[in-house]
Amino acid sequence: MAREISRDYGEEVVEAVGILDNGFMFLTDLVKHLTCPVICHFLKVEAIDTVEGGRPRRNVVYSPIAQVQGKNLLLVDAIVESGVTLDHLVQQLLLKKPKSVRTAALINREDMRHVPFNVDYSGFPWDGSHLVGYGLAKDGLYRNLPYIALDSPAADRDENKRGASKKKGKRKE
Repeated sequence: MAREISRDYGEEVVEAVGILDNGFMFLTDLVKHLTCPVICHFLKVEAIDTVEGGRPRRNVVYSPIAQVQGKNLLLVDAIVESGVTLDHLVQQLLLKKPKSVRTAALINREDMRHVPFNVDYSGFPWDGSHLVGYGLAKDGLYRNLPYIALDSPAADRDENKRGASKKKGKRKE
């Protein structure tokens, strides 16, 4: 992926924007392999679901974005699922007249799309169950794992059993 991105940008500066929280590990590894000049940024993006007038509504809130006019932006996330949040962010950035806006994701969940959204650079497709590790979390945990793993229901059951055993005063080693 880094070779393809580097080839596409050539000697032009790319402003790589890591989408927090999921994208921080992938961004750091990706930019290490880019040969084009790179400036790194991070952006906190949150999707807040509400109900207005009896209809569900998703509000996308993000931290302030620096001056982007005339710049090459590369939005980097670990995973793209529904596409709603990233599509909204791309549309908002395009209003600020950057030279280009492209997206990169390690994991592409096209099966989960709610909007037609194409990731420009993707590592691999995934249509299985929830993943954790390498920046991806479950209940805020597992982001620090240096690999990606399946979050299996069996692991949840085992964790619940361990928690129940501890509450009863039993210890499992």
